[in-house]
Amino acid sequence: MKKLVIFFFVAICLPASGLRPGGPVGLCAETPPGHPYTGPAPRRIISLGQTITERIYLLGADKNLIANTVYCVEPEDARHKEKVGTLLQANIEKIVAMKPDLVIATNLASPRQLRKLRDLGIRVVQFSYPENFEEMCEQFLELGRLLGREKEAEEIIDKTRRDVAAIRMKTAALPKKRVFIQLGVKPLHAVTGESFLNDYIEFAGGINIALRDGHGTYSREKVLKGDPEVIIISTMGSSEGETGRKEKEVWMKYRSIAAVRNRQVYLVNPDKLCSPTPLTFVEGLKEITGMIHPELEIGGAK
Repeated sequence: MKKLVIFFFVAICLPASGLRPGGPVGLCAETPPGHPYTGPAPRRIISLGQTITERIYLLGADKNLIANTVYCVEPEDARHKEKVGTLLQANIEKIVAMKPDLVIATNLASPRQLRKLRDLGIRVVQFSYPENFEEMCEQFLELGRLLGREKEAEEIIDKTRRDVAAIRMKTAALPKKRVFIQLGVKPLHAVTGESFLNDYIEFAGGINIALRDGHGTYSREKVLKGDPEVIIISTMGSSEGETGRKEKEVWMKYRSIAAVRNRQVYLVNPDKLCSPTPLTFVEGLKEITGMIHPELEIGGAK
């Protein structure tokens, strides 16, 4: 189970050219950009993704959510919804028996299972992992239209964009700091320019030392050469477990790295960075900004 959870984490965080499994390109498989869904709002929804579930709650449509996966644990109420499997393997028979009028999946879902659901007459919409902040916003707006919550989605995205713009304005005039965000341990993986997470670095006033390393697989030698001024560890277990703490201890032995000498090696909750809603994206950006430019006092660092 632990290895499976780690696979989920790495898969959703890495860029499309890396280890992330293939999935639909664009906003969603059924509703392409420029052709918004105009049908009735669904009343029996099943979510096959953690981020999808959190976004449904944020839109206030959780009363129509009848089931989700075992990994959907936020907010607290989501834990008590009926469970229909995992991100990769859903219980088709159970889904069919619950008679949903909409199943929403991520690009980690099994294509074979989704085809079977469609063949059985169940409407399925599949969202890809966003490639940048703006695509995340567009996906949220699309979800709002699908759920009949367009106004709520627009209000949330308007505030999110204003909050992000305010942070970017504050960091624009500051010196850019070299940043390394670590996602995996064995092998070591980095946030690259092709990853959605690169926006955190750029918006927070940093320069990604792994910007042009498209595949994401990295090495400590490359980190030493890039000499980051800030190292952020966001691996499974980095916020509460031993994995992150042990990895930080390893980095603290490399005294030639500026981030180590200045004690700017931090741990960040991977769920906040890799599976953001518009709300948690702003929270994550504030935290990252506080690590890169603590003089702004925007977010906390630990």
